[in-house]
Amino acid sequence: MPGIHERKKRHPNRRDILKMGTLAGLSIAVGKANVSAETTKRGHARSQFKVKPIDLVRVGFVGVGGMGTSHVRNFLNIEGVEIKAVCDIVEGKVKRIQNLVQKAGQPKPEGYSRGETDFKRLCQQEDLDLVFTATPWRWHVPVCVAAMEAGKHAATEVPAATTIEECWQLVETAEKTKLHCIMMENCCYDRIELMILNMVRKGLLGELLNAECGYLHDLRGLKFGNGGEGLWRIAHSIKRNADLYPTHGLGPIAQCMNINRGNQFDHLVSMSSNSRGLNLYAARRFGPEHPKAKQIYALGDVVTTMIKTAKGQSIVVKHDTDAPRPYSRSIMLQGTKGIVRKYPEEKIHIEGRTRGNKWEPLSNYSEEFSHPLWNNLRSKSKGRGHGGMDFIENYRLVDCLRKGEPLDMDVYDAASWSAVTELSERSIAGRSKSMDFPDFTRGLWKTNPALGIIEG
Repeated sequence: MPGIHERKKRHPNRRDILKMGTLAGLSIAVGKANVSAETTKRGHARSQFKVKPIDLVRVGFVGVGGMGTSHVRNFLNIEGVEIKAVCDIVEGKVKRIQNLVQKAGQPKPEGYSRGETDFKRLCQQEDLDLVFTATPWRWHVPVCVAAMEAGKHAATEVPAATTIEECWQLVETAEKTKLHCIMMENCCYDRIELMILNMVRKGLLGELLNAECGYLHDLRGLKFGNGGEGLWRIAHSIKRNADLYPTHGLGPIAQCMNINRGNQFDHLVSMSSNSRGLNLYAARRFGPEHPKAKQIYALGDVVTTMIKTAKGQSIVVKHDTDAPRPYSRSIMLQGTKGIVRKYPEEKIHIEGRTRGNKWEPLSNYSEEFSHPLWNNLRSKSKGRGHGGMDFIENYRLVDCLRKGEPLDMDVYDAASWSAVTELSERSIAGRSKSMDFPDFTRGLWKTNPALGIIEG
């Protein structure tokens, strides 16, 4: 796609011209937000995208494996939700969810399992408010587009898209249909990430300068597994040398840095290490002559990306899934007044508060800076997926739809955060060539209001 990464600030592309006069912005929810007077004033100057309140949110699920089932269980424990339909290529999974919904006291949802594209029939036939997909990555965009074109809001597991063109599909379809399209990035609702966001909003770190984040997770066993994500995830490692999964670490950092709402990802450079881990693991597990041991895997074991923002901050993002290591998202945020880190320990240093030139436990700041959203939903979210953050993200989506408020994350976030995959791939292929981010907001990032501190 020649020209897709040309300097978007100088020359509007076809999308700029086509959409200049369309929807002002599917922007972030402020809710009961504690934002500066300047931010609040700017927020009133441009309306945020929202829909009329939906008293009962009728939901259809597409893809009900491990994560899809977890989301269904959460939705069954949220007031004002009715699960009306379920779709999966495995009929047994559909029946399992139907039974689960009935046991929760709701009517049996309609089932769809006539092949890979039966989600289209679900979108066209069912009277729904929201379609939620937790399918393999290649189906995220087709399901979301089908949902929006059928008049339903769309929610997808991460990443929202795997190419720039897919990112534009989501943005343009959401704008055309005037419907929500949200990527469900659960890590934005983890306890420490929310606490750090609260610290940033209250000025504890000063002006933000730099951040680190990533997805560092040994997935060798999963990629060579006989079920679940292993059935399809290995294909991406064979075909692409890129940051395949950037949003878990990058999403919370983007919110702290006000990306798409006062700031923007400007450009990036990426490089990767050698690809060794998958071959070595397969040789040990299956034997050195096994096809999986001899397969050529494009994905480097460690992919490192550096992003520059429009406000001048730098971000280091890592993707590391094919070598032995403990789990981490490597969260670090540094400002003019201090620095905070999560993984392997939760620690902080604030000038004038921390004694000496050393770290102190982040827990020393919990009482003062624990996020009110987490505090208010702690008991409800306990034991409901990834330490509770899965429930909180689902609760916030339903709560915003029922109240008619803008969502915490919008289609522009889905596109910008997911775009890292193709941009990093192109940078690596071009010997770490600098790649410009498309401006999916077409300039609206300059006036969109920042995410406030939501009470819940």
